[in-house]
Amino acid sequence: MAANQEVILELKNIVKRFPGVVALNNVQLQLLKGEVHVLLGENGAGKSTLIKVMTGAYTPDEGEMYLEGKKVKFSGPIHASNLGISAVYQEFNLIPHLTIAENIYLGKEPMKVLGVKDMSKMIKESKKYLELIGAKLDPRQTVASCGVAEQQMVEIAKALASNAKVLILDEPSAVLTTEEIDKLFDVVNKLKSEGVALVYISHRLEEIQKIGDRVTVLRDGQYIETVTVEKGHLNTDYLVKLMVGRDLENRFPKVNVKIGEEILKIQGLNRAGVLHDIDLTLRKGEILGIAGLVGAGRTELAKAIFGADKIDSGEVFISGKRVKIKSPKSAIKHRIGLAPEDRKAEGLITELSISNNVVLTCEEKVADLGVFNKKKVKSLLTRLIDDLRIKTPSANHMVKSLSGGNQQKVVLAKWIASGSQIMILDEPTRGVDVGAKVEVYNLMNKLLEDGVGIIMISSELPELLAMSDRIIVMRGGKIMGEVMPEETDQEKILKLAAGGI
Repeated sequence: MAANQEVILELKNIVKRFPGVVALNNVQLQLLKGEVHVLLGENGAGKSTLIKVMTGAYTPDEGEMYLEGKKVKFSGPIHASNLGISAVYQEFNLIPHLTIAENIYLGKEPMKVLGVKDMSKMIKESKKYLELIGAKLDPRQTVASCGVAEQQMVEIAKALASNAKVLILDEPSAVLTTEEIDKLFDVVNKLKSEGVALVYISHRLEEIQKIGDRVTVLRDGQYIETVTVEKGHLNTDYLVKLMVGRDLENRFPKVNVKIGEEILKIQGLNRAGVLHDIDLTLRKGEILGIAGLVGAGRTELAKAIFGADKIDSGEVFISGKRVKIKSPKSAIKHRIGLAPEDRKAEGLITELSISNNVVLTCEEKVADLGVFNKKKVKSLLTRLIDDLRIKTPSANHMVKSLSGGNQQKVVLAKWIASGSQIMILDEPTRGVDVGAKVEVYNLMNKLLEDGVGIIMISSELPELLAMSDRIIVMRGGKIMGEVMPEETDQEKILKLAAGGI
């Protein structure tokens, strides 16, 4: 701890229990004025529970909290916010049809006489907070007119309007482009200079080196260690070991599989204004990586192949035979599976159980004369849960209660159950911790060994370079080039993605 940095918030021996579970067990955390403190841990390590304790959403069963040296006990989130502790979550808490100014001052609007909202003051003050973080937004525009990165800035301005001394950013870079992440880091540095203490939660270890000052690691609800970030000398392997409790010999365990015959061929695929003359091939046992910046058309290509989006022209061949795929139902029939980028909205029905989600794609395998055979369903789910190491009390557990990594495994289980021979994985490890990522890669390896061909779309270039056999790079709905991982690097891929040579 630097001599000139004072402690803003300190948590001592925090314990939080739920029925049958100790979510936090004697956890400690110390936040300094003007620092970025990274909170690191696998899914289920206790990060979300700790955030909710810090923001007053949960009351700890044991332990103490001190704000600027004074013992505090929050009665709820509003109390915590009034005392200067705010959080910006992955799912924004904004009202789209209201203006930016109305969102920033929601529930704390300045009033004129006779109880009339002082709109001019709200706009003036909102502009001040937006300018403070370098956000070039008009406070009078609606939130609905803002992009994701702009909405994030509105959330940050909203926290500052509450005089935030501690600002918690939960996976702030998860859905941002590289350029937007750079702007986010500029904002974080500005807030540091203003003396705000920031808690930064991310699964991206490379971000810690760029933005973090200290890192606290949680594992299984327990405090493990706090590490000071030495710029240029951060030992990520050590952090991974702290997170998972063991050495990960290889963060990208790609297996060498004999690549077989061509399983998918696409020629001249077009969708007006979206995809232009797409040609690609995929072979059994191969991972075809797809790189590109946000808006390059990667997800649109995945949906077109899967029949979720209509195409204007083009031919699709599966194992040499021309086929027409006009719907996801048709794609499933031709043994194509899609694990979409937004698994919660498009890949799963989170209000249903694991069992109900999995059997959606393979009803004919577990039903007799249209009626589900309970023994067949149980046998299938038991095998998949064991093989994929899905952490769950039972197959009847609700998907919404699973961690991100386990939800992704359920998506894969669904397509394994259907017998998919062509798997399209769109951002398969987004929002998944480092340990669960390795498990996802191992599942992909098993699919390759079974002769499945995989198309993997990813914004994480180290992942693409390590796991792919070939990589095609997209920009503006076109394929800009194809590269071999062993013959290229991140810089060359980014140049192609940006339109360079």
